[in-house]
Amino acid sequence: MIREIRLFGDPVLRQTAEPVTEFDAQLRSLVADLRETMYEAGGIGLAAPQVGVGMRVFVYDLDEEGVAAGSLVNPTISEPAGKCREEEGCLSFPDLTEMVERPEQVKVEGFDENGDPVCLVASGMLARCLQHETDHLDGIMFFDRVSPMKRRMLLKKWRKQRD
Repeated sequence: MIREIRLFGDPVLRQTAEPVTEFDAQLRSLVADLRETMYEAGGIGLAAPQVGVGMRVFVYDLDEEGVAAGSLVNPTISEPAGKCREEEGCLSFPDLTEMVERPEQVKVEGFDENGDPVCLVASGMLARCLQHETDHLDGIMFFDRVSPMKRRMLLKKWRKQRD
């Protein structure tokens, strides 16, 4: 089922999501909905808070990079290495992008929707995607990671688009 993507300004996007404790049919249904919604919106990742669900889960699919689609539940990021500045955007902040510096490589551990352990050592766009979606679980938007001046410019553009 395609769900409505919440846009910047919705309070759920600024809340810390709760850890998942039950790996059940409801969770698997949420993951399926997240995946369908992400594909419909043309994204490469989507976190549960972006559809109004305060749970620590997201999906990703970077097919063009040869990375299999996946889901991560209760992810933790460790072992950051290197730095890389790349353009980033967000389905909850559509049509606006900015250069964001993030670690070039990270280790991400968590579970899939069935409760099976997942451990990824990711670099490049996959590392960026996993970090971006994990940020959503902590109430952080990509523009929180740019300079105050660039953030003000982005927010001004956002307000202008909405008027």
